[in-house]
Amino acid sequence: MDLRPITDKQKAQYNKLVTHVIQSWEWGEFRKSLDIPVLRYGIYQNNKLTAAFQLVLHKIPFTNQYIGYLPKGPDPDKQLAEALKEIGKKNNCAFVKIEPDIEQVSGDRLQVTDGFTKSPKPLFTKYNFVLDLTKSEEELLKNMHSKTRYNIRVAQRHGVKVESKTDDAAFKDYLKLYFDTTKRQGYHGHNQYYHQQVWETLKKVGLVRLIIAYYKNQPLTAWMLLNFKDTLYYPYGGSSKAHQEVMANNLVAWEAIKLGKKLGLKKFDMWGALGPDADPKDPWYGFHRFKQGYGGRLVEYISTYDLVFNWPIYLAFTAIDRLTPIKVFLLKLLGK
Repeated sequence: MDLRPITDKQKAQYNKLVTHVIQSWEWGEFRKSLDIPVLRYGIYQNNKLTAAFQLVLHKIPFTNQYIGYLPKGPDPDKQLAEALKEIGKKNNCAFVKIEPDIEQVSGDRLQVTDGFTKSPKPLFTKYNFVLDLTKSEEELLKNMHSKTRYNIRVAQRHGVKVESKTDDAAFKDYLKLYFDTTKRQGYHGHNQYYHQQVWETLKKVGLVRLIIAYYKNQPLTAWMLLNFKDTLYYPYGGSSKAHQEVMANNLVAWEAIKLGKKLGLKKFDMWGALGPDADPKDPWYGFHRFKQGYGGRLVEYISTYDLVFNWPIYLAFTAIDRLTPIKVFLLKLLGK
């Protein structure tokens, strides 16, 4: 195996090979802005770059070791295993966690060997809704749940206006709605600095925008949208409890879909979902059902895997991770 660091001059080559915005060169620059070490490598065959990926390093508290994290990367095959063994040992990693951007195909399960173990702690969801933006607006509407179509019309009848924005005043509105939502719904999102750095880093290169719904000039819903290659992503958003009857959330999603089409993109990645037999009692069921209403394909990804170098630290880390207060900290530690 021929493993080499990727240089700045190879940015275009690198981006051509990776498949997800989290693996993009630009996302790596955002992670660097948080003072997180980012390692970019390429695998060569016959002196030709054939695979590329980036991973980040996170110091394990009270130790001299690190966690390597490689989200939305390539196949966890023998070649990647050899590469990560070399990188992990060189950088004093207790283990490397990988979450491949590889769909699970029924009846064709990927065989993972060479030291990978199935992780007890996924960070990304195993499932996701992905919408085909190459379809016409008429076909997209037809494929939606009838209640979703109805709610879109309700918002339109109420005069809800949706705008795509890239100005800092709109970003302040987004932040307020995002943190109002995390507080109201009791989940732990990223802090303001994290969002600020995503915004400032990706705005410079045209990979981020906001889409905001207004009712009587009041911002009710704001989503941050990322675009990379042929895909629009919806990773973060927030909404107000005010005027819920006008269904602003539904119109924002529809306008995001239309925006993706206008940008010439082919897919709308909704970032995460529950499985095919989602439990209505699950705290994330409301998000799942909302996304499901737009008629996207429910995608299953292959599992999360860990490549372990220091089993005592790995097992201790895994045990501590089961404690809820620590668990929240670890999710933030790995930047999920």
